[in-house]
Formats: sequence, structure tokens, C-alpha cells
Amino acid sequence: MRGFIAALILGVALCLPAVASAERVVARVSITDQTMKVYHEGRLLFTWPVSTAKAGKVTPTGNYHPEVLSRHHRSKRYNNAPMPFAIFYDGDFAIHGTDQISHLGKPASHGCVRLDPHNAEILFEMVKWEGMQNTLVEIVN
Repeated sequence: MRGFIAALILGVALCLPAVASAERVVARVSITDQTMKVYHEGRLLFTWPVSTAKAGKVTPTGNYHPEVLSRHHRSKRYNNAPMPFAIFYDGDFAIHGTDQISHLGKPASHGCVRLDPHNAEILFEMVKWEGMQNTLVEIVN
């Protein structure tokens, strides 16, 4: 059912008039605000709470294109922790769903960008549909 909802949202987004943009999908993460804004062809579609690196850890800033998509990923570093709908953008760093939803909006990760799994699925499907080469991940302070 969730896959259907993600496809429906993406379908509606693709039908709306657009502003020109180099990348079709932009996921802009603010470390300060602990939010992600998702744009499609220059239109803001979503603003979601995230968790980035907790004290002593780092979420690298910069602009990236996704490198690997992994729908049912599990962490090799952190006790096989689930990382559903993982979008790897800088080596081992990824945007992914989390079972730690109560921590969203606060720094809590080991460096990845954590999302509610429903939101992670929507973003994952957008990236898959539009292509990794047409997606930009921006991590800003």
C-alpha cells in the first residue's frame, strides 16, 4: 500500500507545472534545522524532520549525487541495524529510514541522514524514477 501511495504522490508531482532546474530532484538537508526539503523540478514538495550526526560524529556537508540505492539495507557497522530505502551519497553515508522515529528533529545518527520510513520510501521512489544522475543531495549547516 505504501508503494502505491509513493507512486501516487510522485505521479501528482510530475503533472504539476515546474520551474527550470538542473536536477529534477533535490534533497536539501539542514543540519542546523534538522530538516530535509525535497524539491522536484524546483518546486518544494515536502519538508520532513531528520536526524543527522549526534555529538562526536559527523554528517559531511556538500553536494552529492546518489551512488547506490538499497531498498532493504542493513548496517554492517552497527549491529545489522535496518536502513530501509537507503540512498548512499558519499561512500558509507546515506539517507535512509529509521526505527528511531522519536529522535527525528534532533541529532541522533552516526553520520547518516535518518528519515521516517514512509518519507524515505517516497524519496527513494522519486530518485529511482528520476534517476540518480538527475538527483542532488545537498547537506548544509
